[in-house]
Amino acid sequence: MTKPTAEEIMKRDKVIDVEDLVTHYGERMILKGISMDVREGEIMVIMGGSGSGKSTLLRHLMSLESATSGKMSLLGKNIADLSLKETYDLRKKIGVAFQGGALFSSMTVGENIKLPLREHTDLDEFTMDIMARMKLEVVDLAGFEDLTPSELSGGMLKRAAVARAIIMDPKLLFFDEPSAGLDPVVAAQLDELILRLRDAMGMSIVVVTHELDSAFRIADRITMLDQGNILMVGTPEEMKASDNSRIQNLLNRRIEEAELDPDAYLRRLTGEDTKYERP
Repeated sequence: MTKPTAEEIMKRDKVIDVEDLVTHYGERMILKGISMDVREGEIMVIMGGSGSGKSTLLRHLMSLESATSGKMSLLGKNIADLSLKETYDLRKKIGVAFQGGALFSSMTVGENIKLPLREHTDLDEFTMDIMARMKLEVVDLAGFEDLTPSELSGGMLKRAAVARAIIMDPKLLFFDEPSAGLDPVVAAQLDELILRLRDAMGMSIVVVTHELDSAFRIADRITMLDQGNILMVGTPEEMKASDNSRIQNLLNRRIEEAELDPDAYLRRLTGEDTKYERP
């Protein structure tokens, strides 16, 4: 399937809408007024250097953390307005593939995949078995349902985690560093799986990654973070063509020489620069 253009993507409805999101851990400001959106059927990749706020933003997008200020809508629902039950129901429409797979070692692959169905539905065992096998087919793991996670390779673990994440046919799917620890060939296969899920199942997908090759291959748009701020949101081609030196340094893995500010150095030593006024 041909990648949609940026203009085509922007005509679609928003499934995530973030406005001026500010987050603190204690007194330290982590996200400094983030505004971004994700559209229907889009693959949005979130990138940035270490400590840029990628993981914190991901947890907010999954409605797992509360912000200091700002607004966020998920699948048309303002998160701040939802009751606990409404938030719980909303999360059933979200799938998450964790970085390490996060499969339970005491369960078989099939039992791991059926777990969301067992927890959130009243389906009988036979129906759940069929659904689990269907999802294993999608991720090219047909026939592996009776193995334990310890019997799978790293790439197979990742795909089994994807099968569990999509077992309830979520509208939104989140990936945290999907290619981490995989060799280039297996990582490329996982990239193809992500594209296939978007095209075949119409999912909106958010991927946090530091792998440039993967990001440029799968992304419709990229959100580039730096020290809690958004440097740019754009297509892979727009990112590559950007004249922003910070973006180019991140893309080309160039080391930046930090300029020493004596006053800022003194404030760090005395602890003054770790304190922020909360809104």
